[in-house]
Amino acid sequence: MPISVPAGVDVKCADNFMTVKGPKGEISKQLSTAMNIEIADGVIHVTRPDDTNVNRSLHGLTRTLIANMIEGVTNGYSKTLEIEGVGYRAAKQGHDLVMNLGFSHQVIVSEGNGIAIEVPQPNKIVISGVDKQAVGQFAAEVREKRPPEPYKGKGIKYAGEHIVRKEGKAGKGKK
Repeated sequence: MPISVPAGVDVKCADNFMTVKGPKGEISKQLSTAMNIEIADGVIHVTRPDDTNVNRSLHGLTRTLIANMIEGVTNGYSKTLEIEGVGYRAAKQGHDLVMNLGFSHQVIVSEGNGIAIEVPQPNKIVISGVDKQAVGQFAAEVREKRPPEPYKGKGIKYAGEHIVRKEGKAGKGKK
């Protein structure tokens, strides 16, 4: 399936080292040398040399990586995290995310390169950037600081994530 390059996006490819520049930023990535990448008339075509299982899976991966790079520099990616719990909150101080998560100390996470953190409310964190993999990885690392627990649901969760709840000891049936 061909990938169309929108206006305002500059795509360069040399020896399968892809560089994509757009209004939101720039991403560079080394792609598999087994795939053939052709850029012509604002359309990118990815072809595979043969139908072996490895090349078939690399074909889809390479095409999706290029499409995600183009999507990232035009619209960007973002993940929203929600904090639940009494006294649990987050704040932004300079380039650091400072969170109170029920520990005896504050948890501080610094912005990575290409990652932007916003805290519109004390219980909401928005992580954004141009690289889909980097945004997802950073969001997972922040969530890992206090994952939601199944009894009360306290912790950091993705927006829209459903936490499967468990009954406590008192919920056990009597004989």
